[in-house]
Parts: sequence; C-alpha cells; structure tokens
Amino acid sequence: MQLARQMLEASVRGDTLPAIHLTDLSPALRQKGATFVTLTQFGHLRGCIGALEPYQPLVQDVCEHTIAAALNDYRFNPVQPAELAEIEIEISCITPPQPLDYTDPQNLLAKLRPGLDGLTLKDITGHRATFLPQVWLQLPEKTEFLNHLCQKMGLPAKTWRTQHLQAQTYQVENFHE
Repeated sequence: MQLARQMLEASVRGDTLPAIHLTDLSPALRQKGATFVTLTQFGHLRGCIGALEPYQPLVQDVCEHTIAAALNDYRFNPVQPAELAEIEIEISCITPPQPLDYTDPQNLLAKLRPGLDGLTLKDITGHRATFLPQVWLQLPEKTEFLNHLCQKMGLPAKTWRTQHLQAQTYQVENFHE
C-alpha cells in the first residue's frame, strides 16, 4: 500500500517513480499476481484499472495499475496534484477466474453470489467487461447488476437476457488505505 501511494503521488506530480527492487520484497510480492487498483475521492470512483490474469510480479502489477488508474482511466480526467490528499487507494488481488456455466437467464441469476464474486461477461464479438465484487454494494439487485455490466460492455442493458454470454467469476482480497 505504501508503494502504491508513492507511485500515485510521483506519477501525478510528474516526479521520478520510486525504484522497485524485487529482491528486497517478500516472495508473495514477487510472485505473479493480478490486481485492480481503485481510486476514490470523497467515496466516489475516481479511477479503476486492473487485470484479471497475472502476467507480472504482484508488486509491479499494483504499481502499474495505480499509475494507470490515476492517469489513464478513460472515464475520468487525470488526477491532479491538488487532489492527492483526497484520493484513497484500494487494491483488489484477483483469484484466477473460473467459468460460470449457466443454461438460461434465470439459471444465471440463480448462480450469482452477490458480494462474494466478481463477474466478467464476454459476447461472441469480443465485447467484455467486469465488475469487482465490491460493485454489489452499489448494485445489490442481480438484474440491475447484470444490466449495468452489459452497458459497461457497450451493449444494451438486457443483452444478458437475449444472448448467451461467456461468464466467469472470481474473488478478491482487498486492501484499503
């Protein structure tokens, strides 16, 4: 968390980024890991970037996604230095995604586990989106959750009712400032 804060502040200010010395870190931080870094400001989303599959050491994944959430989330303007004191960081370490097999929309609804699982949906054309398990706090009703996830994919809200989408679930371990 401390290194994520250092990366956030240095990247937003345009300073030299802190060096990461893998040999100085615990084995858990050196292992490959997938994370999402969520930035909030006064409790509202300010940026969120991550990966569902591990491709680099966990510590580097956190640092990369912290910088990207601050500067490259297309939904927001880049974080400005004056905002840094107002920004809170949340790191979500992602478990490997697992296929969620379902037969029809009602069966999909029945298999969802609000508050426990994150969900990724993908259609045959490659549209894909995910919601972390924390999104259930804002969208606790299953149909609303799925509607918003489809809209995040750039598709009509009820696509999950009209098309069979590829679904995957995962869990997270959260760390907050």
